[in-house]
Amino acid sequence: MSAPSTKKRALTEFFSPTSQKKARLSPPPSHLQHLTDHVSSSHSTYPFPLPYLPDHIIEKLSETPSTEGKVIKDQPDLDLLYFQPFIPKSFEKDLFDFLRGQLFFYRVQYKIKRGGIETQINTPRYTTVFGLDESSRFAADGSIVETSTSKPVAPNKYPTCRPRPIPQCLDELRKITEVFTESTYNFCLVNYYANGADSISYHSDDERFLGLDPAIASFSFGAKRDFLMKHKPVPPREGDTLSDQINNAKPLKLPLASGDMILMRGKTQANWLHSIPKRKGGESDKGRINITFRKAMVKGGTENYYQYNVGKGEVWKWDERKKEMRPWQSGGSR
Repeated sequence: MSAPSTKKRALTEFFSPTSQKKARLSPPPSHLQHLTDHVSSSHSTYPFPLPYLPDHIIEKLSETPSTEGKVIKDQPDLDLLYFQPFIPKSFEKDLFDFLRGQLFFYRVQYKIKRGGIETQINTPRYTTVFGLDESSRFAADGSIVETSTSKPVAPNKYPTCRPRPIPQCLDELRKITEVFTESTYNFCLVNYYANGADSISYHSDDERFLGLDPAIASFSFGAKRDFLMKHKPVPPREGDTLSDQINNAKPLKLPLASGDMILMRGKTQANWLHSIPKRKGGESDKGRINITFRKAMVKGGTENYYQYNVGKGEVWKWDERKKEMRPWQSGGSR
């Protein structure tokens, strides 16, 4: 369900002040058009319809990126493109407020085994996900078909989850991101960090289902949070000073502000870990949304993303009156 690849062009051409390319915003995908009243996206897998982006935000999106991306390749195996910001300050707060107020989220719980002992993990943030791997796509009626044949997928192809299309309010951002990162994406993961106590530990997005050298575009909205990166440990070798340099280096810290975007590409995921640590002070009492776009190649990616970002828990939605996420029930009661 990702958009067709755009023609490769130098990034400097995109950032030319006199001829900066503008992303064209197109109508909603066909699998959402028939299920919409032209003001919201709906699908059988959504607990409730998701409104379209307001017109003033749609118009402003054509002004992105706000600044030229900074290439960061000064450390071994690191390849980043850092926009400070990508979304202009003139409407990044409007976009944050809209997405926090309209999207549905989950507080996923799951169990893992460590040393033969089963442990329950409570995800320390709110999550949601949309998308489908490259082997399948959404048909015009919203059903899932095989990409290669356009025939309906086998009923048991995705036995552990119910994939759902990316709604218009996130898909417009995806399409613009594809233009300025020269990559295509079929998944959108959204994390909501309610305050400084919500976090994500060091990890890398190096799963096989993402393919070789995956590109992952990560947006931040709301509270500023530190984004830490460190190289994966390298086995020491006699006389090898590079391994000592890598293993003793301090983590790279990027203070992600609202509207910023960082593209991780090349060998980064295979060799680097990243995290959003807990924090106190500063903007720790404010919420933050993180949106990542990525591309899953096979069905294992679809099952993985829905298992760890939806699970089987209840739906949560922002309560503007109480200024917090609250459990949502069909009919709008909380």
